[in-house]
Amino acid sequence: MSIGQDEFVAAAKDLIDQLVTTQRDAIAAAAVLVADCVLADGVVQAFGTGHSQGLVMEIAGRAGGLIPTNRLALRDVVTYGGDPADSLGPHTEREPAIAHRVYDLAAPGENDLFVIASNSGGNGSTVEMASLVKERGHRLIAFTSLAHATAVESRHPSGNHLHDYADVVIDNCGPMGDTLLPMPGGGQACAISSITAAFAAQMMLADACARLLSAGTKPPVYLSANVPGGDDHNKALEAHYSGRIRRDP
Repeated sequence: MSIGQDEFVAAAKDLIDQLVTTQRDAIAAAAVLVADCVLADGVVQAFGTGHSQGLVMEIAGRAGGLIPTNRLALRDVVTYGGDPADSLGPHTEREPAIAHRVYDLAAPGENDLFVIASNSGGNGSTVEMASLVKERGHRLIAFTSLAHATAVESRHPSGNHLHDYADVVIDNCGPMGDTLLPMPGGGQACAISSITAAFAAQMMLADACARLLSAGTKPPVYLSANVPGGDDHNKALEAHYSGRIRRDP
């Protein structure tokens, strides 16, 4: 049994091919929701905990991405809510109640769309956020691993998982446990869900931009702040969403 970069590349390519083959329809459906949100002057609210925050950063506030986006995180209760930093612990993501605080601090509008990412789809805060989002009438896109989520019990009192609430479910095609490469003597290495989820998110963005252009609307996307004129371009577009989007310092 061998393990190395060649083995990881081969396994990762196989999963990306699987994602492209099996998730095209779901990604296209998600892109419709994203474009419709922008056309309705809404904001895409992206939420995730743990390493799923990587998907949130892929969607909100990066070069080439949509400007009407927000990153929602458990730490918002400290950053924006004034709670003490020690109110967050290693298992806070398992607590359903904190989702209400994060949602209220975001103060989403009625036309806002939610994107929630969770590989396991079963932590309390994630499932509670999904439930709350649907209760408040928002559309919801879920990024998750169906292989993992359907193999483990939910930590939420309802017994539900993230994908149970979503209008569109995008399967990141990651395996149970997220890792790809078995090692001699036991254990596995090299996670994949962040890579496949980010790939799917960019596919979704490409389709959303195409839909906006077909509707006669220039997609409001960021330029890199590290190219000439980037800051001015971004500030001009951000002004339209003043008070509705926030960016981490």
